Amino acid sequence: MAGAEPGGRPLVVPVLVALNVALFALTAAQARSIGSNDAAPLFREWVLVPGLVATGDWWRPVTAGFLHYGPLHLVFNMMALWVIGRELEPVLGRVRFLAVYLVALLGGSAAVMLFSSPGSLVAGASGAVFGLMGALFVVARRLRVPTGQVVGLVVVNLVLSVVVPGISLVGHLGGLVLGAAATAALVHVPPVRNRTVLQAGALVVLTVVVLTVIAGRAAAVAFV
Repeated sequence: MAGAEPGGRPLVVPVLVALNVALFALTAAQARSIGSNDAAPLFREWVLVPGLVATGDWWRPVTAGFLHYGPLHLVFNMMALWVIGRELEPVLGRVRFLAVYLVALLGGSAAVMLFSSPGSLVAGASGAVFGLMGALFVVARRLRVPTGQVVGLVVVNLVLSVVVPGISLVGHLGGLVLGAAATAALVHVPPVRNRTVLQAGALVVLTVVVLTVIAGRAAAVAFV
């Protein structure tokens, strides 16, 4: 549907899970605590803090998406990534799936930059995972299959984002919207000769827009 080779087995999903787990283990080792791994120097250096992005820590909107506060945060996100990702990656293809994941991750960070206080500390793969939920909805619509379960999954997780303390609702919404937009840009391009070029161009435009939002907000915070 998006140009993926048929019969491809998921590869990006297990690599992403392994990367997240490895970084959690590293922060836990640095902090000498599994439950308080956010005390690790690497965690403090990589967590998303809008005010610090404004002072030049440009890497934080990306690196924060691979950090987690404690084992439960990690387990829930990795379970969702594993279940949803293994459904999506064969449909989109490895490179396209990874592109959607990263665009959604940046979308979540951009929403945090826009709507959270400069001193907020935000981390986790949740924005990217919500992006995969949005992607799953778009793919289901494209295939003309029922979307009730996907909508229910999104609604339940958004409700949890509101009622559970310490969760970034805006980060989840940003990831959801950008993941859906990136997937729509992939699956609705007709199968013409330059299809891959058109898909890449659409993803580049989305990425530029998100990075512009992050940079603009960082400049505004720095000015204040």
